[in-house]
Amino acid sequence: QVQLVESGGGLVQPGGSLRLSCAASGTIFSIYNMGWYRQVPGKQRELVATITSGGSTNYADSVKGRFTISRDNAKNTVYLQMDSLKPEDTAVYYCNAHVAPFSTPLRTNNYWGQGTQVTVSS
Repeated sequence: QVQLVESGGGLVQPGGSLRLSCAASGTIFSIYNMGWYRQVPGKQRELVATITSGGSTNYADSVKGRFTISRDNAKNTVYLQMDSLKPEDTAVYYCNAHVAPFSTPLRTNNYWGQGTQVTVSS
């Protein structure tokens, strides 16, 4: 069983910063891609940023230059540093990870965190 637990969401003023964390736990053999997605009511979940196990990153155009994704492979944790936040960044942010558990080390499963609310408002 693999779990992703997010933390770090909250209320921040426009122009402010927040740092999200997501720790994977359980019987993990290996973690491949990790990432962050976000969703607002009535809209589809959208990609924010992803990072490979080797550290290659990919960002949505809307967050390039403002958000930074990173990971600590020793801690099975992915981070999202969000700077220069805008009201349109308000959403529930979900952590995602492609994980090979010990039970099936040659097959990856896609896991999601429970989501953390980020609200940007004055």
